[in-house]
Amino acid sequence: MISLGLRFHDSMEVPFEERLKNIRGQGFTCVHIALSKVKDIPSSVEALTPGYAMWLKREFQKADLDVAVIGCYKNLANPSKDKLKQIQEEYMVNLRFASILGAGVVGTETGMPNEDYHYEPEAAKSDEALKIFIDGLRPVVRYAESVGQIIAIEPVWRHIVSTPERARIVLDQIESPNLQIIFDPVNLISPYEYEKRDETIARTIDILGKDIAMIHLKDCRLDANEVKSMGCGLGDMDYTQIVKFALERKDHIHATLEDTKPDSAEVSRRCIEGYENKILGK
Repeated sequence: MISLGLRFHDSMEVPFEERLKNIRGQGFTCVHIALSKVKDIPSSVEALTPGYAMWLKREFQKADLDVAVIGCYKNLANPSKDKLKQIQEEYMVNLRFASILGAGVVGTETGMPNEDYHYEPEAAKSDEALKIFIDGLRPVVRYAESVGQIIAIEPVWRHIVSTPERARIVLDQIESPNLQIIFDPVNLISPYEYEKRDETIARTIDILGKDIAMIHLKDCRLDANEVKSMGCGLGDMDYTQIVKFALERKDHIHATLEDTKPDSAEVSRRCIEGYENKILGK
């Protein structure tokens, strides 16, 4: 089976403890949480103490929810040495915090080779950009090893690690069991290869499958040559091979829904459960 979850900031904005109960009440078993996107709990680096992590751990356990991902989406390819050092230190704090909290992974995207994270297609595709990202990530992974925590990179077609092939290079060069993959199929679908999205998904599973630690699930449509994302069941996605991969090779994997609304989250959950039931012959 798949452990289906929700991005915490996509749930209804009510007091924290009530929010946890609502998420579990909608049938979800895990969450992806970016602390900075939750209004009524601390998120600053200096607030991430062991005591805070232990309190959060108790609250999630009381609600019978796993913390699948602590989101820390910063630019590890920042060309400013001072800013990069600050970013790396922030990752380390989040990794230490996640290890005490008992989170599955600390998640990150893979940045752009500039300070303000703007999209530069040619620069992002370069071998130099990939080397810069690997160099920025390497000490973070070594720290992850020291605290026994997993950091997982999320390939995105607009970022430096834009393809499963480039992700494979990162994994092979850093060579650590504490570096794994967040598989977000829609984020790997460019508008230029939209009609080949099933081939992209198959290729990603083939190249990265053994290192996929968790999955993000959303839907998409092509609109004015842009891939627009939305909740599962509202677009063009066929989840058959994704769900089949999870059921056959990644039993109990965390898979969190994205781009849901509080009043539509259960519809998206039932969409994925429908694929599960069909594959399992239920």
